[in-house]
Amino acid sequence: MKIGIVADTHSRPLPPQMLKDFQKVDLIIHAGDFCSIKDFQTFTKIKKLEAVYGNMDESEVKRALPRRKVLHLESVKIGLFHGEGAPQMILETVEKEFKNEKVHVVIFGHSHQPFNEIRNDILFFNPGSPNDMIFAPYCSYGLLEIVQGQVTGKIIKVK
Repeated sequence: MKIGIVADTHSRPLPPQMLKDFQKVDLIIHAGDFCSIKDFQTFTKIKKLEAVYGNMDESEVKRALPRRKVLHLESVKIGLFHGEGAPQMILETVEKEFKNEKVHVVIFGHSHQPFNEIRNDILFFNPGSPNDMIFAPYCSYGLLEIVQGQVTGKIIKVK
């Protein structure tokens, strides 16, 4: 299974490179901060979408989506949460959010900083932002692949 991972799109134009890559995935996961319901709906037209709301999303998006969720994809349990608080504390925040659930992967956003690292046998994955470099060295999104219960993540730099 191939999954497109994105966060923090903030109602800005989406990079054609990402849209092209997302045509080839089985599912898109958005970790919040669409900002508008129109932008949320744009993603639903590309592929099947799983998403949570972020701190910058308007109330209509917050009514349509949960704050956090746990997905079961194949034999993999994925925690999905935008994140909150100081960007430099994001990893601790999302780690705490799922500490009592046996997830294999935690997908998050909020900091705009790409992150793809295994800690305590859990893959923590932040795709960065595909169109906003605040707090980030470059614009990016991600791809996750699940093969026989094994998950690998890849950060894709927007060119």
